[in-house]
Amino acid sequence: MRVQVPAPGQQLQAAVYCRLSVAEKVEREFDSLDAQLESCQAFVASQRGAGWTLIPEAYVDNGHTGANTKRPALERLLADIVSGKVSIVVVTKIDRLSRSLLDFVRLMELFETHQITFVSASQHIVTSTPAGRLMLNILMSFAEFERETIASRTSEFMCAARRKGKWLGGPPVLGYDIDRQEHRLVVNREEAEQVRAVFDLYLERRSMLEVAKEVNRRGWTTKSRVRKDGTRREGGQFDKAKLQRIFTNPTYTGWTQHKGKLYPGEHKAIINKTTFKQVQEIIKANGNGSGKTARNKHGALLKGLLYCASCGAAMAHTYSKKGNRLYRYYVCTTAQKQGRDACQTRSLPAQEIENFVVEQIRRLASDPDLAEQVFAEAAKQQRVRKRRLKAEQKRLQRERQHKGERIKELVAVIGASPEPLASLTDSLRELESTIVRMDQRLTEISEELTTIDREKIDKDNVTAALSLFDPIWDELYPAEKARIVNLVIERAEYDASVERVRIIFRPSEIKQLVQGRPVDGDGAGA
Repeated sequence: MRVQVPAPGQQLQAAVYCRLSVAEKVEREFDSLDAQLESCQAFVASQRGAGWTLIPEAYVDNGHTGANTKRPALERLLADIVSGKVSIVVVTKIDRLSRSLLDFVRLMELFETHQITFVSASQHIVTSTPAGRLMLNILMSFAEFERETIASRTSEFMCAARRKGKWLGGPPVLGYDIDRQEHRLVVNREEAEQVRAVFDLYLERRSMLEVAKEVNRRGWTTKSRVRKDGTRREGGQFDKAKLQRIFTNPTYTGWTQHKGKLYPGEHKAIINKTTFKQVQEIIKANGNGSGKTARNKHGALLKGLLYCASCGAAMAHTYSKKGNRLYRYYVCTTAQKQGRDACQTRSLPAQEIENFVVEQIRRLASDPDLAEQVFAEAAKQQRVRKRRLKAEQKRLQRERQHKGERIKELVAVIGASPEPLASLTDSLRELESTIVRMDQRLTEISEELTTIDREKIDKDNVTAALSLFDPIWDELYPAEKARIVNLVIERAEYDASVERVRIIFRPSEIKQLVQGRPVDGDGAGA
């Protein structure tokens, strides 16, 4: 092996470069940083008679990949090479410098430009010889092949695991925790109730902005989690973007997603598929999840409420003009996009179907059987609402206690510091603000629970509320009528095979008709 020989009186400055990636095992020979340093320093010492002088400070990248050159120590080494401070670069193996053939070639060009000798101590390669350069290129090709093979195998493993529905790491979403032993997601019951409530709020209000305002007013936060180092990352306030990620995440339906495809997951679902599909339809109708209410300039009463029973798709409101006359229709979106072969449901005259639905609402006041059904459903929804409120109350009380303890810790730290850090005082203010919102929401929950216990729904109340539908209806403008229907009806399904319409009411909301909520503008948006 021939090494670089200095001119008389010249000293060659030898720099030692070491690298260790996160994925590599520290105990393997020549992979630990200590072993790399020892090997390289011993090699430089053996060349002392050739005029080599070791640069005292080694260039060490700990926890950096060799797939690219964005490494602090390497960048510092290259800068010193350009400035003339380095004559020789010594590594234990060539893949410590780079595992990319293209990057390695570029580095060798830079070394050649500045007349730098590159030495691999354990592989007996010196670039000052033709044989050394040839062996360097051969080994570098194998190093890149190994890296690409590992990357390919990793990708294949990820795909196979996703197809089996396995969780592959990363922070859990709201509603789930991580079972570290089983390596899977498990349902967090209290957070799951919160997620279901958020979905229900969106089905009711049809606006992400309104839902975000409401959940923030209640003091709810996004997922809090404990980092690997033991520190806790507190959840923050909701906004439209965070709600968008929740509403469009198939994880909540028990599925896992990989490269645009869905696979059954190992975890349990929080949201049923029907609710998830309804939310997607509303997001689509609102304009790609922007949270803005879709335009309804023609006052379509069933916009966003009418669905095709044959294929389950929404029936969109459309219209055509002939002269000065406007003809309105509801069309199955499946047939509209894919043709009649995809769904045989024909278009419906809008006025006819809307008149039919309004007539069914009127019938509730005079039909004992329908009134009985409404009463039973209202009582059921009242029980569900009470259970969810109690679950939310319990969760908020526990979170409030935790945040209160955190405030005490911050106060102690700030009090002991002569100059409190701004970050600590900001965290303290944020925690105090969160507790205020939580206390407000806890007060609201307590009042709502008291109201539920005090105001028991009975058939007479429901019948009285329904009897006022006609006078209220006659006084409303078209836009307000659409909002009334959205308040009273949850969903309407048209079955073309038997020409029948199935209406699902919101009985717990019918009593609001006598309180003027739709007219005030606080009801569900159309």
